[in-house]
Amino acid sequence: MEHLTVQANHAAFHVARIGAGQPLLLLHGWPEFWLSWEPVMTRLADRFTLYAPDLRGFGDSDKPDAPHGPDQHAADMLALMDALDLKQAGVVGHDVGGGLMQPMARSAPDRIAGLFFFDFLYPGIGPRMAEPERLNNIWYQSFNQLDIAPVLIGASRESCRAYFGYLLKHWSHRKHAFDDALETWVDNFLKPGNLAGGFAYYRAAHAGRIRMLKGEAPQLAPIDVPTCVRWAEHDPLFPYAWTDRLGETFSNLDLAVFPDVGHFPHREDPDRAAREIAAFFTRIGWV
Repeated sequence: MEHLTVQANHAAFHVARIGAGQPLLLLHGWPEFWLSWEPVMTRLADRFTLYAPDLRGFGDSDKPDAPHGPDQHAADMLALMDALDLKQAGVVGHDVGGGLMQPMARSAPDRIAGLFFFDFLYPGIGPRMAEPERLNNIWYQSFNQLDIAPVLIGASRESCRAYFGYLLKHWSHRKHAFDDALETWVDNFLKPGNLAGGFAYYRAAHAGRIRMLKGEAPQLAPIDVPTCVRWAEHDPLFPYAWTDRLGETFSNLDLAVFPDVGHFPHREDPDRAAREIAAFFTRIGWV
């Protein structure tokens, strides 16, 4: 595994790279950073060149000085592709990564060979996310915007471990998926700026989230880039039933359930995750 520091869009990005072949850009979610993709990367390195950046605000990349949401992250990643001399790439994402892949594909569809998503937010979820029985699942999206959030979570190593340990285990179906990496997660989020840096996404995305919850998300033209979605069977955040309107956002869609996993398919079952990613990009000729 190589570790690069790449200048793009007036910031320095940490990028992990491994493998040989057509490029795949892997975009993590929250609370994650590049390391979340390592099990998948090592399984695909014989077929693809894998690039896993820390998004701005996360890991060892520079931190934003203001809210930094999907549109800003999309601009960062397109600039990063330029800096890496990637004229085109397959893009794989999860959670926050899936959120920014949508403006990426709308602004520069010719740069993207195909889109592969694990569970993520898209406009068709709409007001369902705020239904009363869902409120205990989305509280963190509001908490993460509070000034006191990084103070409380970062008050000690124990408080940081308690917060992220709870979320990573609660959102997983295979409850031990992060056990061997939890201390590394704590190390990462205790680095200067990483708590507030990740929370900057939620501040920037708040207005769009409220529009979606009110059923007022703007009607956008469907994305025509070949798209594969493998949605976790047991995601407590984003139930599989919420995939019913994906066809309104993606006109060229391959959708299937990803069985026996929770919110983190790429960590909970990296063997199958790697097979699904490789099979999709092989089907569309990105090999």
